[in-house]
Amino acid sequence: MAHHCIREPRYIPPVHVIGKQPDLFGGPTISHATERKPVGAMALRAITKWAIAPWLGDVDRDAVLEEAPAPLPVYLVACVAAKLDHAAEARDLYISPWFRKARAYVERTGSPWLILSAKHGLIAPGAVIEPYDATLGAMGAPARRVWGARVLDELARVVDVATPLIVLAGRSYRDPLWPSIAARATAPMEGLGIGEQLAWLSRVTANI
Repeated sequence: MAHHCIREPRYIPPVHVIGKQPDLFGGPTISHATERKPVGAMALRAITKWAIAPWLGDVDRDAVLEEAPAPLPVYLVACVAAKLDHAAEARDLYISPWFRKARAYVERTGSPWLILSAKHGLIAPGAVIEPYDATLGAMGAPARRVWGARVLDELARVVDVATPLIVLAGRSYRDPLWPSIAARATAPMEGLGIGEQLAWLSRVTANI
């Protein structure tokens, strides 16, 4: 007795047309296709140069092996005690002269930035939050370690592991993070008093 079955349709990979050629004898145009996407323009230039060079020594290695641009650094800016008395975007909530100068500086660089909040951990400048009274200085060492672990977890989810970090924050904010980020982080105002930090921020902002 014959057995009948339904055969699953065979998978046919999508094709990408990579060129067309008119038929020499007046027939239909011939399309050249591949199952893979065509190479990008940079790779195509490199392949072409290798193909036309009569000797390996004629190839400009720097032109062929073009390096990807380095990622922009991400700035981490500490929160401050002085705040508005109502909910606002985090970039506007903190109103101390130090924070306003730090904000002006990082925004002038064009690099992305995030805020180190004693209450919320890591927050985006555009996040709308209520004013709060929490400070890392008032926390014990265990609580600061928990805060640091939270920030590191959030940082891993939003910033690539190879991205440089520039930390504009005092030691109470840096110390819980530093063992994990030291290899790719810098703290340009380390060791400066508050007046020196304000002067440094004014100077570097003016020079951008």
